[in-house]
This record gives sequence, structure tokens and C-alpha cells, in this order.
Amino acid sequence: MSERVVQIISQSFFQILIPGIKVTIPLTIISFALGLLIALFLALVQIANVPVLKQFALVYIWFFRGTPLLVQLFIVFFGLPSLGIVLDAFPAAVITFALNSGAYNAETLRSAILAVPKGQTEAAELVGLTYGQTMRRIILPQAFPIAFPPLFNSLIGMVKDTSLASSITVIELFTKAQQIAARTFEPFVLYLEAAAIYLIFCTVLTLLQKWLEKKMVYRTPDNQMVSAEAEGADAKEEK
Repeated sequence: MSERVVQIISQSFFQILIPGIKVTIPLTIISFALGLLIALFLALVQIANVPVLKQFALVYIWFFRGTPLLVQLFIVFFGLPSLGIVLDAFPAAVITFALNSGAYNAETLRSAILAVPKGQTEAAELVGLTYGQTMRRIILPQAFPIAFPPLFNSLIGMVKDTSLASSITVIELFTKAQQIAARTFEPFVLYLEAAAIYLIFCTVLTLLQKWLEKKMVYRTPDNQMVSAEAEGADAKEEK
């Protein structure tokens, strides 16, 4: 490796990392949070069999799961201006990623909610809880630990998907790497460096996921609430 390449790597690392921290991570967090709200709404209207809204949810999920994310970005950023709706690059990316993740995570949440035994809902009805109270106090707290691993995997996947935002001029991690590569004529090195930073972000999130899963509380078959960490300790003692 030449001295010039080493110098490019050392000088460009923080130039690429800073947009990753200032743009890529916020873009991921905001989009995922909004997408989670959309997903919860879509999942609940399907489970509750709300007329019209259920059909809307099914069509929504069908469309966003069946079309490429890049095409969706282009529709929002380049297509909507023809209808008089002009959005800046960052808000356009947030909206698109949120709408897309909402469709995928809706199915995750729906499956998790349906995995909660029906007896829980019946017991809540017997004590006079409304549908909203049952979901908020009984069903969702039990469904969340079930949905947590795939939801967190979706969050990690979104960190990588944000690289597509470069196609609509969002100056994020990958965009910065492209700009430096165009200036230095060292695309191989710069793109490897960008990949390494994505890898760092995703590794940190993976470690966080594992730690949170150990702290997660879930319901056992005998209707007891325990943490994964406590369950693991009990298993070691039995051995």
C-alpha cells in the first residue's frame, strides 16, 4: 500500500465518519421510530378487522413490500414535485424509509400480537377492560419481547439501507465516500473504508441487541414473567 493511499485513508476516515454520525444515524432512528408507529397502526387495524382501514393496510403493505426502496425514494423526491409537492432530500428520505419499514414491521408486530394466547384477551374482557386497555396493558407488553429481535434486525438493516439516500442527494456516509473517491480517484479504498464504518455501526447495534435481549422480560409457558438473563442463569445451574 503506497504512502499516498495511507494518507487518503487517514484523512478521509473522519470525513466519512462524521456524516455517518450526524446524518446516517439520525436518519435511521427518526425513520425507524416513525415506521414503528405506522407498523403498529397497520397491525392493529388488521387484527381488529376495522372495515376499510384493514383493506387499506393490506394494499399499503402489498405496495411497499412489492416495490424497490430505491424506486420509492425516486417517487417521493423526484416524482412528487410534478404534483406540486416539493420536499428537501432529508425529509424525503425520512418519509420513504418510514413508509417502507412500516410495511415490513407491520407484519412482524401482527405476528407477535397473534402469538399472545387468546386467553389473555378473554381474561381482560371478563374484568371489563376495553379493547384499547387490553392492547395497551395486556397484549402489547407480551408481544413486544416476541417482536423485539426481528424489529431490531430491521433497524440494523435500515442503517445499511440509508446508503440509498445518496441517490437523492442526502449528504450521508456513503455520499461523502463517493465525493472523496471522485476527488482522489481511489474508489476501491474509499468504498472499503465506508463499508468498514457501516460494519462498525452495525456491530455496535448487534452487541446492543444481544444485551437488551438478555434484559428482556417474557412470559413462560407456565404464565410466569422472567428475563432471558435469569432463564440463562437457571439453565447453567441445572447443568
